[in-house]
Amino acid sequence: SGVQYSGRWNLQTQGQAAGAFKWPGVVIPERLYAWGFNSQGQLGDGTTTSKNSPIQVGALTDWLKPFGGARHNGAVKTDGTLYAWGYNQFGQVGDDSVANRSSPIQIGALTNWAQAAGGYYHTAAIKTDGTLWTWGRSQYGQLGHGNTVSKSSPVQVGALTTWLQVAAGYGSTIATTTDGKLYAWGYNAQGQLGQGNTTTYLSPVQVGTLTTWLNVASGSYNTYATKTDGTLWVWGKNQHGQVGDGSTTGRSSPVQIGSLTTWSAPSGGQNFSLCTKTDGTLYVWGYNSQGQLGDGTTTSKNSPI
Repeated sequence: SGVQYSGRWNLQTQGQAAGAFKWPGVVIPERLYAWGFNSQGQLGDGTTTSKNSPIQVGALTDWLKPFGGARHNGAVKTDGTLYAWGYNQFGQVGDDSVANRSSPIQIGALTNWAQAAGGYYHTAAIKTDGTLWTWGRSQYGQLGHGNTVSKSSPVQVGALTTWLQVAAGYGSTIATTTDGKLYAWGYNAQGQLGQGNTTTYLSPVQVGTLTTWLNVASGSYNTYATKTDGTLWVWGKNQHGQVGDGSTTGRSSPVQIGSLTTWSAPSGGQNFSLCTKTDGTLYVWGYNSQGQLGDGTTTSKNSPI
């Protein structure tokens, strides 16, 4: 509350409003569904039985923004509360325990959560006041607290109140701020932090000096970001062409993908990548041994198709 966006819309103001859930164009879902592997209760249906078709998670109709991690999941509700469930050995559920949860459990009692992201055994979330909070495993400093101490409940990262969007990968975290800056920290063996090196960082470090970053996403060992001008940038592991620059050479600094200025929402899986454009079309690239690119083949691609 207390933030009004007026005047002519552009990608940056739209992204800021969407991140704070103040843009009418944000579609608010009601029911929540899950399916697939469920050994740790990550489907949230109170069991550990895997499902090969969608099942509704509970009976509530006020889910807003779900997130998925490695065997743990969660969601923010329309009232600003945060829930999580699944594998919890490192406290990544965030309920101040290390007990697995097969049903959604509320994280604290606050009602000002805006969005959350799940990584490989850690979780990151932003509140409506612009603060950033992390918890779970911190083997590589992915919690951003300057150490490798795991946390089983949310702990604030620094003192900034301008965080806009956060994403989490394998042992790494990346986030944008409302003034267009991009920060990354944690595991960096594949250059996924975008610092031009493979050094692990225990606290947020800015990626370059630009202030035009907008949307951000993480794959297992890759980072994706769009700028306010609609360009797409990717870096990190590239063994299967998942960076998308036409090569299989790893990149430790952001690399622009093509010259188009119509990219919208990037995403990443395990060694493959996806991104939509502003016209609603979907592009994919990277590893494709199981047909994960959806192009009717099992041939990997090193540039978007």
